[in-house]
Amino acid sequence: MSRVALSKKVRFEVFKRDKFECQYCGAHPPDVVLEVDHIISVRDGGSDDIENLITACFGCNRGKGAEDLTVLPQSLADKAAEVAEREEQISAYREIMQARLDRIEDDLWEVADVLQPKSSEEGLRRDWMRSIKRFNELLDHHEVMEAADIALTRKPFSAPQRFKYFCGICWNKIKAKDEGP
Repeated sequence: MSRVALSKKVRFEVFKRDKFECQYCGAHPPDVVLEVDHIISVRDGGSDDIENLITACFGCNRGKGAEDLTVLPQSLADKAAEVAEREEQISAYREIMQARLDRIEDDLWEVADVLQPKSSEEGLRRDWMRSIKRFNELLDHHEVMEAADIALTRKPFSAPQRFKYFCGICWNKIKAKDEGP
């Protein structure tokens, strides 16, 4: 009994359902040539019903041959649930990262307002902003605030001198931290 080839329409429907991706290894065109594979081989009584067909790359299909799979490929519903879970995780990660960026920004302006009052409203030099962010990364925020308070007390009249003094204090704290006790 000769086997009837699958129609192009059936093949296309299987490819479309499986998002033009090998269901065994995840490969997709143009890197591979896709084929339609029988989950239960025709030799073992598998039908040409679309539920028994799956998208496979040439290598995976030839590697599997007519062997029956002990574990069926992930169903589309399972894949959709997995994608939804990943999207939820990405969304939560983005929220956490945005909260971190917001905290870093708030810390920056808190220090800036000590060094140069009203800087959060009037602005601050970019190089000063980068330095403050760097110090907040390398030191605890309270240490950076302490350095800003000391600089304000010692150099109350000149913003540039106050900032240089603040930077010196911070670098000394970093150096002491790196050297240890």
